Amino acid sequence: MADDTIVQTGIGKHGATKLPSVEIDSYNIELKDEGKFLGDRASKRAFQEILERWRKPLRKEGEDPFGKAASEDISKTELNGILVGDDVVAAAVVHSAIEDFAQELAYVTGRFLKTKAWGSTERIIVGGGFRQGRLGELAIARADIILKAEGEKTDLVPIRHHPDEAGLIGCLHLAPSWIFEGYDTILAVDIGGTNIRCGIVESRWSKAKDLSKAKVLNSELWRHADDEPTREGAVKKLGKMLKRFIEQAEDEKHKLAPFIGISCPGAIDEDGSIEKGAQNLPGNWESSRFNLPASMIEMIPVIGDHDTAVLMHNDGVVQGLSEVPFMQDVKRWGILTIGTGLGNARFTNRTGKENGKKG
Repeated sequence: MADDTIVQTGIGKHGATKLPSVEIDSYNIELKDEGKFLGDRASKRAFQEILERWRKPLRKEGEDPFGKAASEDISKTELNGILVGDDVVAAAVVHSAIEDFAQELAYVTGRFLKTKAWGSTERIIVGGGFRQGRLGELAIARADIILKAEGEKTDLVPIRHHPDEAGLIGCLHLAPSWIFEGYDTILAVDIGGTNIRCGIVESRWSKAKDLSKAKVLNSELWRHADDEPTREGAVKKLGKMLKRFIEQAEDEKHKLAPFIGISCPGAIDEDGSIEKGAQNLPGNWESSRFNLPASMIEMIPVIGDHDTAVLMHNDGVVQGLSEVPFMQDVKRWGILTIGTGLGNARFTNRTGKENGKKG
């Protein structure tokens, strides 16, 4: 635990396994396959390596439709455009990569479903940056078909919200319900291995008490991987971003809650420290002397007339929480987030329909 950590009461625990709407059965599982992390088989980098393998034989014949561009430099936007474009060879290469990646995703998903924590999972949401666009949707749909052909009854579906917004909207589900009775917006932070995104999220509580109408009013993205900051530099930058949003909320007359929700990679301890899984973040975020929530409170001690409260949870969990309003027709469900790595979380609803199944 970090020295002199600021203790909060009445707002919940960081990394809690029991939330108002769901119980978190597991998250951040690090399964291994032949000594390597299983999630590496279904990550953004894995797709790039598969695309490279399909380009290699064409490159030898001087017929690579992508020319000299490195596979990791070809954007999702470009790949999505190729899928609907006139270059049939390029489209065939991308479709081939999608098929191979879908096979990997189906294999990884099947391994999760065989674990005790993921038993009886009825639906799996696929989030993360890879999901965005036609490329991700095709890979997810194909993986779903493969799983069903193998006898799995679990549905595999894309996350509903835009991947850039799901991690922010999910932060609303970390906040206690009393906040929404007096305030209309919160500050939310989504930290990833490449980017940090933060913004103002409107609960729209008066329109839907289940937060199904929530939306991101404004957000800002900082690609920290390009700047390679120190840990302290990253935290300072994040604090400045949040302070700008506080000023914006005041200017726009929003009732901003004295609450900051944070989505962050890794296993989150209840004191706000990160036990493991933060290796892709700038600097050592797993140090016992570092506590991000405490650092945020030190930088932003008050919002409006009240002391600031901060609550942090794993990024896969928080992305999954954005789906809570839409998962009430099942009892047990999970999420896989495809990005720098493969995030994962499994949930059991505390409310909602049980489809005639016993808990």
